[in-house]
Amino acid sequence: MERRISTNDYLRMPETNRPAELVYGVVREPPAPLYGHQKAVGQLFYLLKEHVEKATLGDVCVSPIDVVLDEAAALVVQPDVIFVSKQRSSIIQHCIVGAPDIVVEVVSPVTEHRDRTVKLAWYRRYGVRECWIANPHTRTIDVVDCLTGLAESFTRAEAVRSDVLPSFAPRVDDCFA
Repeated sequence: MERRISTNDYLRMPETNRPAELVYGVVREPPAPLYGHQKAVGQLFYLLKEHVEKATLGDVCVSPIDVVLDEAAALVVQPDVIFVSKQRSSIIQHCIVGAPDIVVEVVSPVTEHRDRTVKLAWYRRYGVRECWIANPHTRTIDVVDCLTGLAESFTRAEAVRSDVLPSFAPRVDDCFA
């Protein structure tokens, strides 16, 4: 039987750069991401951060960063990249306590099903506005409006469109450069 811990116990654990999540009280520690995954995370973070800082729209952070979606249920996730608008900056504390405006999940063949089902359902349930699902293998980015469930897919030379950041429209190929 797996030992269950509280959100507070999890957040008191020693800091680490290893990916980890607290899923209803159970610590989940997958292996480190592969190089291609991290390269895509870095590029998406760079483009998003450059845009957000230039326009003073809020804050962008790259994983590992804990995002507490539900303290009572002990649900803490680590999306690959997050954006929190300056209007909602109060959720930025020692970690993120609440739903970011945008979460980016860079998928791999091993994580894609979980990211598109389980994690996307959590993001929708807990009020994330948009989830970007970036696939470096197919060079696609799906932007999911978590409030309505509507999704739009963008490929290669197309510009990504976001309702949360309408002035940010990078080409998909540039996101995987």
